[in-house]
Amino acid sequence: MPTTIQDVIDSILSAIGGERLQDTVDTFKTGDPSATCTGIVTTFMATLGVLRAAAELGANLVITHEPTYYGHRDETSWLEGDAVYEAKRRFIEESGIAIWRFHDYWHRFDPDGIQAGVVARLRWVRFQDPEALHFFTIPQTTLSELASTVKARLKATVCRVTGRPDMACSRLALAPGAVGAERQIKLLAVPEVQVLIVGESPEWTACEYVRDALEAGMEKALIQAGHCNSEEAGMEFLAEWLRPHVGKIEVSFVPAGDPFWTP
Repeated sequence: MPTTIQDVIDSILSAIGGERLQDTVDTFKTGDPSATCTGIVTTFMATLGVLRAAAELGANLVITHEPTYYGHRDETSWLEGDAVYEAKRRFIEESGIAIWRFHDYWHRFDPDGIQAGVVARLRWVRFQDPEALHFFTIPQTTLSELASTVKARLKATVCRVTGRPDMACSRLALAPGAVGAERQIKLLAVPEVQVLIVGESPEWTACEYVRDALEAGMEKALIQAGHCNSEEAGMEFLAEWLRPHVGKIEVSFVPAGDPFWTP
């Protein structure tokens, strides 16, 4: 069983299987991989709040799905001297926490680890198409009722919807996070798909595609649950999946939570 932080990461990658990625963001952002692992926290985003919670739990490894320093590659040269960056960096150094990103490999897992966790939290496993895991057939409901269900189950404070509130719907597509406008629109273009549920989407892309579809007399809708809300359950699932692989090391899930609110 693993004892060092690097042992933990090696155990994860061995369990994921396949060839190691040559170009990946799944790297250490800070910390000493050779240190003995005292505890693990999984999270969607290694916010300062999450890092403080990890320190209180006695964990010195935080596995985050998204960047630590506000950019996909976690480049920090442009942040030197910034007060927020320096406060976060100082806390990380003083706490001795190692941060490792787990994005590309977790999405490559079969089934996609993020998607699996989100589907479970939505309670839609029995509605999922076994041959095409992005698609679901649920009991018929209205778009308004569906959006309320998604918002509640994903613990979102804000949920943005494009489409007719009273539209009857049962055939859905799910694409957590921000998979890109082309992918989102191609999912919406599938004839039987009535509603696409995503994390976020630029406002001039899938949203406008839906508006034009409605003008053309087609029954289409888009639900944006927020990037964090649409993927966080996948990192909670990671904590459950990870425990058998790390022996007696304590594994905790700490939610970053929805960063938005409405007045």
